[in-house]
Amino acid sequence: MRPSSRAAEALRARVRRASAAEVGSASIEFLVAGLLLLVPIVYLVVLVATVQSAALATEGAARQAARVFVQAPSVGDGEAAAVRALELALADHGVTAETSIAVTCRPEPTECLARRGWVTVSIEASVPLPLVPSILDVTAPLAVPIEASATQQVSRFRGAP
Repeated sequence: MRPSSRAAEALRARVRRASAAEVGSASIEFLVAGLLLLVPIVYLVVLVATVQSAALATEGAARQAARVFVQAPSVGDGEAAAVRALELALADHGVTAETSIAVTCRPEPTECLARRGWVTVSIEASVPLPLVPSILDVTAPLAVPIEASATQQVSRFRGAP
């Protein structure tokens, strides 16, 4: 053998010994790197799906609450119907959130069900972050605020015989 081929053979033997010591480590590295990347991505997908579901539920609740309010026989019945519509819409989407509902009327704020008046229902929801315990003492918010509003006109035939 030539001297250069002996050196090449020695180099190949050294590479084989070094690679034999690392047999199976690629799968462990893949698992660790995969988990480090996969867990945050899955959490992000769950978070976006939760917020999107809450946004759709809140928007639908505002629209339906405004509709049932303008069709109610009285303001008290309209407010009760609007709250029921909100609870039903959130339950349909599986959303558990702290909510508040506000009803404003135009052109007469004191007469919400006047003919051809406008009723605006505004809903604010605070959707908790998924998989985050509420006992954590952090300065970052643990909920995503969502707002929705809808306006409906009272029928011009309201109260007509």
